[in-house]
Amino acid sequence: MKNIRKNTFGLKKLGYITGVVATLLLPTSCEQSFLDTDPQGKLPGQVFWQNEADATKAVNAMYANLRSWGNTAFPAIALESTGSDDAEKGSSASDATFFNTYDDFTVGSTEGQMFGFWEAQYQNINYANQVLDNIPTITMDSGLKERYLAEAKFVRAYSYFRLVRAFGDVPLRLHVPANATEYNLPRSPKAEIYTAIEKDLTEAASVLPTSYNQTNLGRITKGAAWSLHAKVSMYQQKWQQVYDLTNQVIGLGIYALFPNYEQLFRVKNENSSESIFEIQNELVLENKDASNSQYSEVQGVRGINGGGWGFNVPTQSLVDSYEPGDPRKDATIIFRGETTPDGDKIPAIGDNPMYNQKSYVPFKDYISGFASGCQQNVRVIRYADVLLMHAEAANELGKATEALASLEKVRARARAGNNSILPKVTVTDKVALQKAIWHERHIELAMENDRYFDVIRQGRGVEIFGKKGWTAGRNEVWPIPQNEIDLSGGSLTQNPGH
Repeated sequence: MKNIRKNTFGLKKLGYITGVVATLLLPTSCEQSFLDTDPQGKLPGQVFWQNEADATKAVNAMYANLRSWGNTAFPAIALESTGSDDAEKGSSASDATFFNTYDDFTVGSTEGQMFGFWEAQYQNINYANQVLDNIPTITMDSGLKERYLAEAKFVRAYSYFRLVRAFGDVPLRLHVPANATEYNLPRSPKAEIYTAIEKDLTEAASVLPTSYNQTNLGRITKGAAWSLHAKVSMYQQKWQQVYDLTNQVIGLGIYALFPNYEQLFRVKNENSSESIFEIQNELVLENKDASNSQYSEVQGVRGINGGGWGFNVPTQSLVDSYEPGDPRKDATIIFRGETTPDGDKIPAIGDNPMYNQKSYVPFKDYISGFASGCQQNVRVIRYADVLLMHAEAANELGKATEALASLEKVRARARAGNNSILPKVTVTDKVALQKAIWHERHIELAMENDRYFDVIRQGRGVEIFGKKGWTAGRNEVWPIPQNEIDLSGGSLTQNPGH
């Protein structure tokens, strides 16, 4: 069998936690039938959280939930990708037409993916809160305890960042509800959400190690906490903080751009020198339930035996955005009729002219009976992103020379070994250099769920997305799921215009 990799730190083989009360998974809702559900096959909460083994299971389950459907498949694609100018629905015209409402910004608050994304983030937060509320009372190795708490703070911060980008003001829950009266929280202002995120990431970074041994490969590191903190700061235009944090990551000296951009995204190169944080997915023959990631499958090439569904496909607009000779175009986009670098012949006839190559797994690595490409990790934060954040912050602070140096590192990697004519950027005018850096983020991070929110935080929503139906004062955020508003008993309110 191919690409059945060594399990890392137990979490790839772990599905969901056994021993945590399942009725806490929707922390902002109080639907009686859900609360009354008997968590069959699970240990009662009062006999869990007893020892270090319980703590490890809880933390591993927290990681495992990050690869869930809501976190990486349709809901994430709908809210974090489809609205951009880089991606559109894909698949056959009649399949999953709800995606079109995200593409033209007509989506309503009752659309299912909206709730799916919201639910997935609060499930992550609840797993993290259970860890943070219960592990402190366990007698166990003190260093491991502090590290587990730091990992949970990162996960909570990561999910709140995804929520605040998508919805703006959201309920801020920092503890597991003690009783039913604590379920229905009102929305907190996004400034408070950002403050909580930054606090979690600062505290996590003070504890987390810079790296792990092979057994623990893939766990959250100090560099991940600093990098996410830099991105959170960038969205708030805290440029000095972005500059300082990215300098700290660079100064660690442990990250480097992977030499081959196209191969960076292949399974064999997961957790590479460029990886700062990846969601760990796996194909485990003896545990089909744990081989549950559909991140690659839903975006995979249609029309082949056992292949993908063909959603979230690149647009012609993205194709046209590449400079002549930029090899990242062919590394990011699978074109119909081509033969991939791994030797797969893509059907010349089909529903879609293009597919996302960054989620692609070679066809020879599909295993019958498993989701195609379920072993493909999701790259969340790469070193290239850190360099481009550093470049943008340096430019904002009037440090054009430093900005150009970081920008050139990214372009040089794209250029290397490809006989590329991609030129150096030499402009020093602040506005012109800002435009060049924004272009580089667009191209370097294409199809990685950053473009949509990047454009909005840059204040270019109308300019870039206006022709698709995006309107200022409304589409900076998505609608709050209506079922959450209904279940909240009036605690939650809707975003303006939705």
